[in-house]
Amino acid sequence: LFSLISSNAQDKWPTQACTKTSPEKLNLNADSLAALDRDFAAGKYGNVDGMLIIRHGQIAYEASYSHNYAQLYKQEAMEKSGLNATDPTGPYNYFSAWWHPFYHGSKLHTLQSVSKTITSMIIGVAVTRKEFPDLDTPVLSFFDTTAVKNIDARKRRMTIRHLLTMTAGFDWHENLPYSDPNNSCSNMEASFDWVKFTIDHPMSDEPGKEFNYNSGATELLAYIFRVATGSDIEEYAVKHLFEPLGINNHFWKRSPYGLVDSEGGVYLEKSDLAKLFYLFLKNGKWDGQQLISADWVKQSVSPYIKFGPNRGYGYKWWLGSYGNKPAEVTWGGNGFGGQFPIVIPEYDMVVVFNAWNVLPSAESRNFNPNFLTQKVLNAVVDYQQKKK
Repeated sequence: LFSLISSNAQDKWPTQACTKTSPEKLNLNADSLAALDRDFAAGKYGNVDGMLIIRHGQIAYEASYSHNYAQLYKQEAMEKSGLNATDPTGPYNYFSAWWHPFYHGSKLHTLQSVSKTITSMIIGVAVTRKEFPDLDTPVLSFFDTTAVKNIDARKRRMTIRHLLTMTAGFDWHENLPYSDPNNSCSNMEASFDWVKFTIDHPMSDEPGKEFNYNSGATELLAYIFRVATGSDIEEYAVKHLFEPLGINNHFWKRSPYGLVDSEGGVYLEKSDLAKLFYLFLKNGKWDGQQLISADWVKQSVSPYIKFGPNRGYGYKWWLGSYGNKPAEVTWGGNGFGGQFPIVIPEYDMVVVFNAWNVLPSAESRNFNPNFLTQKVLNAVVDYQQKKK
């Protein structure tokens, strides 16, 4: 599931901004993308907020859509639930229009669990700079084990790599709707100290063996980063990742305890989010500087765990196959509500879609990475057929 795109002198480095051109100049069918634009604007796929299509480092298509979220989720914003478990005026009320999907009325869009992928990127920067421990270091080596509950042999064998790949082995239940009071992540976010909440959990599996989606595992990475490097992961990201890419505006939520919310707290404009994924498309290199090693990129987008023949998971990256050839794969992030940055290496493309489909609906179920990838690929195919 790994396809290397070599960098060359023609690569674009949109540190300030991507140039915009017509879809046709980038071998994409404008009518296909315009049709998708119309469907989004009409609400055919729920509350879509924006899309951005980049090929060969240039913007082929961009659109934004406006919704009155204060009115749409007015009732839910006032009711206690799994998505509004603590302070109704605070950042973990997912129905509050002051906080979601845009930060305080700005253009910064919540990324939710795409934050996990970005956290992995930052660790990749630190690994490249030789400022982060070996991934096979035991997690408990960063804790006072006299203060950790439910320690057994399995927890002692849990490593940083297991946290990165969702194979930590905790008895964790996040496959439930986030509105469900039994969802482990919702309960973590309703607690004060997310790190303690997670590390104290009992184990259910041998680390490295079973994929079990666990947001708390990524919060442990933020804690380990601080202990191991002496740096706050957000501050480190600004200096060594965001600033080199020209990302000058962001917001990052923090847990009640004060630690960065590495599992779901990042807000970015879609153009800046695209830069982060474009960096991986270019093997970690940006305008002559190797910010992240090509080896880390390759490990990140290689499947540590596979879900059948077509899907896998790397270092906080979701991997998918859309064809029969090894190069026909996508690498992406996946965030609650519909946050989908996707890299399509075979076609030198980065696409970003944002939505805020908080409550399940028939329309929003169709807004997913597989559908979006296929729509983008259709624009490639339609262009080729049009030229014949």
